[in-house]
Amino acid sequence: MNDTTSTAIAGHTAPRNEPGVTSLGLAAAAEAIRNGDITSEAYATALLQQARAMADIKSFITIDEDAVLAGAKNADRARSAGSAAPLLGVPLGVKDSYLTAGLPTSLGLDRLAHFIPQEDADAVRTIKDAGAIVFGKNNLVEMSYGLTGHNERYGQVKNPHARDRVTGGSSSGSAASVAAGIVPASLGGDTVGSIRVPASFCGVVGFKPTTGRWPRNGVAPISHTLDTTGAFTRSVEDCILLDRVVTREQAAEFGDGGSDLKGARLAFAPRQFLDLVDPEVEARFREVVQRLEEAGAEVVEVDLGDDFNALIQTATWGIFAHETMGAISEFLRRHDIPTTFDAIYEGLKPQLHQAWEHIVLPSGAGATSADVYQTALAVSRPEIQRRLNKAFVDRKAQVILQPTTPCTAPLIEEQATVHIAGQEVSYLALANHTVSASSVGLPGISLPIGLSRAGLPIGLELDAPLGSDRRLLRLARGVESVLGASSTAI
Repeated sequence: MNDTTSTAIAGHTAPRNEPGVTSLGLAAAAEAIRNGDITSEAYATALLQQARAMADIKSFITIDEDAVLAGAKNADRARSAGSAAPLLGVPLGVKDSYLTAGLPTSLGLDRLAHFIPQEDADAVRTIKDAGAIVFGKNNLVEMSYGLTGHNERYGQVKNPHARDRVTGGSSSGSAASVAAGIVPASLGGDTVGSIRVPASFCGVVGFKPTTGRWPRNGVAPISHTLDTTGAFTRSVEDCILLDRVVTREQAAEFGDGGSDLKGARLAFAPRQFLDLVDPEVEARFREVVQRLEEAGAEVVEVDLGDDFNALIQTATWGIFAHETMGAISEFLRRHDIPTTFDAIYEGLKPQLHQAWEHIVLPSGAGATSADVYQTALAVSRPEIQRRLNKAFVDRKAQVILQPTTPCTAPLIEEQATVHIAGQEVSYLALANHTVSASSVGLPGISLPIGLSRAGLPIGLELDAPLGSDRRLLRLARGVESVLGASSTAI
């Protein structure tokens, strides 16, 4: 493990792991603790052992073992006293962009390695209120600015399925820790794909709610227009549970079933989302579409226009870069974080420093002007929504389907430029599909749909209309039921 984690767990003898306990999903673990089948202390102890065994993937920056075990013992006492909190005694990972009271929050930066906030991010407070334990802080790309999982200070997060492959980013450690069986779920963040891309590469479920549905206060931002908090889990049911906890919605609103796809109307846009896709990923996607049709779903083909991808890329990346400086500066000021935007910029790794110089600083050659930014907000985004409404309104589709990523996880040594369908392209192409939902704030979820011939996970993304998160999660549960238990967690 990295420096912080090694110090935090030093001196403890690794316990003997309980067979199968680390494979429990969030809902199953919560139920087992609530029913007294296992204690929170025994479960936490097993997860800590798994964290040691999987230390080489560098999925955590900080784990305070003493605090985890103390929290587990407190949860067991609370259960004995009659508590039935929905996440009682279950440890969860938290991306290190979330403020956590009493636990270091680095934002992925060396200069904040020892910064300990006095407050929790709102989303962290909700899971704690529900009885969950913060297991540790997940590794991430510096300031959440990247799609591969590289961090100069805390190390490259490695894919649990193949240590020479990237995890995706920026929520790299969050996805890897769930896939590796270290935690049953983890909080992440998504601006253009930072939850769904690593979920696809690591073979877990990744949920990006409608922008603003989950609280964002206390989470280091990139763009107030695009940023969304969300989560990684091992099943859609676990995602539903976590969504209910964070939004404080009632369980009945999701229903108990929802696995029947008969009558469901799904859309896909091959000209837009199969244009640059590895043949093996496309073949698996088309096989899944066929299986959904055989299960009773109606799948309609839509065309979003020749310039749809260019429109999305230009508008969304322009908003992304233009808002970064102001969003970060305000976050640092509001939460009394002991650094400045300029200090962060000067301390960035060379590649990221160069990128910020080019697109984030107002003086940069690639910076988005105020006029272009306003056009993206006032003209491009409404046009993108109008195109998507061709599927959602005109064709009455409940979701749009696409491969989450156009390829499986690239090699770590080739992460600056990646190969997709025989072409060498920028790593930014890894978000070619996820960026469409981000552009207008739609809810999206990535589901694992099996492995490639090389044993690498493939993801399926479902995007739904604004505010239809509950319907999306119900449909995703139905898709998961049809496809079987596709989660490829280690």
